[in-house]
Amino acid sequence: MTSLVLNAFRDMRTPKLDRVWLASLAVIALIAIFKPDDVSDRVWFGLTALAHTMPYVLFACLIIGAMAAAGAQSVLAKAFEGREIRMIFCAALLGALAPFCSCEVIPFIAALLVAGAPLSAVMAFWLASPIIDPPTLLITAAALGWPFAIGKMAAAIGIGVMGGFGIRSLQGVGALSNPLRPQSPASSCCGCGPDPMTQKPVWKFWQEKTRVETFGKEAGTNLLFLIKWMFFAYMLEAVMVAYVPAEAIVSVVGGEGLGAIVIGALVGAPAYLNGYAAAPLVAGLMEQGMSAGSAMAFILAGGMTCVPAMAAVWALVRPSVFACYIGLAFIGAVLAGVLYSASV
Repeated sequence: MTSLVLNAFRDMRTPKLDRVWLASLAVIALIAIFKPDDVSDRVWFGLTALAHTMPYVLFACLIIGAMAAAGAQSVLAKAFEGREIRMIFCAALLGALAPFCSCEVIPFIAALLVAGAPLSAVMAFWLASPIIDPPTLLITAAALGWPFAIGKMAAAIGIGVMGGFGIRSLQGVGALSNPLRPQSPASSCCGCGPDPMTQKPVWKFWQEKTRVETFGKEAGTNLLFLIKWMFFAYMLEAVMVAYVPAEAIVSVVGGEGLGAIVIGALVGAPAYLNGYAAAPLVAGLMEQGMSAGSAMAFILAGGMTCVPAMAAVWALVRPSVFACYIGLAFIGAVLAGVLYSASV
């Protein structure tokens, strides 16, 4: 198995240093300029935190590779069969469990909408999907603990269900009758291949050479992706813990009231940090005094309104549906923050 991942690395073109690595180097450079005596301590903080998370990262990559090799996307299609109410619940549940990125589900969602699947069920899946998946669950648990990770998964399912029934209610009064744009893209930037609606999964993927190669490539690619984002996030946490006064965090999002939770959602919504990088950042904020409810609202709003998730919605649906997505995401994040705050 190790050789498969190594072969995947060899097969990849040598990438140019991307913006995430450059951002990490920029953080280190700024520390070196303004606090030269702290450089080694801050870098060691980031590396130690990354090492602590690596078992979760490795396991997450194995899950992603196995699901991609098996062609498991077609399992999602079964959530959109039967009664609409059942579809909403199943779509929200699978959205929280499916380890696929936003661009990978574009052709799947496009095919569903063209085929006439209810927008309510599609919205339930769309809201839940960017919040969490098995890899994100493991990484969130490593950074913030299992209670927070389980709360985040419950919130993903709950927001998906809420969004699904919200759309169903709007359509019940005649709104959102034609959700698709006149010319919606039906292909993914990830090159997903055959129509995910019709492709049957092959769970014993190790019996086919091409699927084994897919496993190695996907596991290796995602391992690199996760390492660069996690290291960047941990460097931000290292800076935050060392240099951001705790009282500054507490004064903004440290309270237990609704105001702090709303601010958490407002701050989190425009912040582009994927679910992997957000967990360490939120851990740093909570160490500095961010309340549990505000932290939950921040991480949920940021997940649903990150650039890939919003781009996927905007590319396929009309502005009215896009506005509903943003509104439901914000309301859901605030409600989840209130409920989580009351439960801890």
